[in-house]
Amino acid sequence: MKKLTIAIDTLGGDLGPAAVVEGAEMALQQFPFLEPVLFGDEEVLRPLLKKDMKIIHAPTVIDPGESPTLAFRRKKDSSIVVGLKYVKEGHALGFVSAGSTGALLTGATVLIGRRPGIERPALGTVLPSKTGHTLLLDCGANMDSKPSYLAQFALLGTEYMQKCMGMTTPRVGLINVGLEEEKGNTLTKEAYALLKETSGINFVGNIEGRDILAGGVDVVVCDGFTGNVLLKHTEGFAKIILGMIKEQLLSTTISKIGALLAKGAFGKLKKRFDYREVGGAPFLGLNHIVIKAHGSSDALAIKNAIRQCVEYAGQ
Repeated sequence: MKKLTIAIDTLGGDLGPAAVVEGAEMALQQFPFLEPVLFGDEEVLRPLLKKDMKIIHAPTVIDPGESPTLAFRRKKDSSIVVGLKYVKEGHALGFVSAGSTGALLTGATVLIGRRPGIERPALGTVLPSKTGHTLLLDCGANMDSKPSYLAQFALLGTEYMQKCMGMTTPRVGLINVGLEEEKGNTLTKEAYALLKETSGINFVGNIEGRDILAGGVDVVVCDGFTGNVLLKHTEGFAKIILGMIKEQLLSTTISKIGALLAKGAFGKLKKRFDYREVGGAPFLGLNHIVIKAHGSSDALAIKNAIRQCVEYAGQ
């Protein structure tokens, strides 16, 4: 099989370069045809390696609190800037980073560039649903959106679910406060009309927040503000509910016995809501693959973010 080169940012994540290196080694074990290229401080990275991997020295990190535009201009030797340039020049198929979302978006838009016909790239994330998975986009790249953006998000989401999830005709829904066509604000009303006329998607209408995880649609589109609030709420709700279930199961001797019997089922449920199993959120609409891993990603999450690159590339 042809070698697949992926650029990996080792800086910016909460757990440091060691977690990224371990994740890259796990990915290499799963995909022997992979050629990971690490971007970061070579003096720090070299002692961490257990497998032979290429390192490109890029010692500066862009912190989340910095202005993405200013940091992109001033920190030319940062791991994000150097890594994205490496992809732009055609040396790697994609880029994975747990660093600053704003800097990654700014850098990717300027260096990697948007695909023809795409006004803004969208940040997508795969949520677990009752029937499988649902792709949410935009979940934070564009706080203010136009109706045309949402129509483009629908096309990008459809393509992603076809390519990475094997769906033939993904159902697309528009997040709204009601199912009726006339519901919502100016953005959703105009977007609804546009989505109805957009060819290449299977638009099924509005969907309310409570129905998203029920599996009624495969792709849900919205502005980045709404999507980010929904994403953070879902993450928090899942964490609290799973914690409450665990607390109740361990509260009495009888419930502990029941918990032991149901351990396998609860383990599967917990895994479905574990962001580490997803890996990261792809920026859709760019000329190359860019995956934003969670800031607190451990080795497993990094490995699965790299896996997303491999799947998106069709390998």
